[in-house]
Amino acid sequence: MKKLFSIIVTVLFVQNINAQWFSKERILNRENMDKKTLTWGYFLGFNSYDYNFDYKEQTFGDNTDILVSGEAGFNVGLLGNLRINDYIDLRLEPGLSFTKRNFTFPGFEEPKDYLREVQSTYIHIPLLVKVSTKRLNNLKPFIVGGFSTSFNLASNEDHPEDNSTGQFRSTTNNYNYELGFGIDFYLFFFKFTPSIRGVFGLNDELVRDISPNSPWTGNIEKMSSRAVFINFTVQ
Repeated sequence: MKKLFSIIVTVLFVQNINAQWFSKERILNRENMDKKTLTWGYFLGFNSYDYNFDYKEQTFGDNTDILVSGEAGFNVGLLGNLRINDYIDLRLEPGLSFTKRNFTFPGFEEPKDYLREVQSTYIHIPLLVKVSTKRLNNLKPFIVGGFSTSFNLASNEDHPEDNSTGQFRSTTNNYNYELGFGIDFYLFFFKFTPSIRGVFGLNDELVRDISPNSPWTGNIEKMSSRAVFINFTVQ
């Protein structure tokens, strides 16, 4: 009986989902929302930041690269959407991103030398182009891409000390390109949008140590951010 009951509930659930989202007879929620020239919203989400390193001299073997381990951070911000036509929108998503990364530098034995804990707070401002498919009842998939600038409020760029005294430094102003995708869900009272987006740094973000032969920064040609954003938007 329990198995039969579970099967019946599953069938009813699947039928309900099909009726809600894919049936041709589905009543459209927020039918005229996408016809507005300007719409506004807000988002909350999560991020995972990393760094990509290019080295002046590449060595081979174990424990020769800088290792970066990050913790999940979070995002919060606002959204402004400008409608271009039925399939293309231009959107601005200014927000705050909080994250933490741990660096492990090779060639050291003491934690005070090889470990750096770096907390970052970014003012992140992307300008994106959103390209959507035709609306399918109450959902509409899309892809998104564009460029962004981010201001690291915890960069310590102008700090007089460097890694020799335990101070890691990076640039304050950074530039990125972004690519992602998501789905608009049209609910009764609002539009809900989960999305995932990759953020790829363009500029060198490392502020090098005073000594050109620094064991921490001397062999680094370029250091740029990599990140994944998972955001949930309400409009």
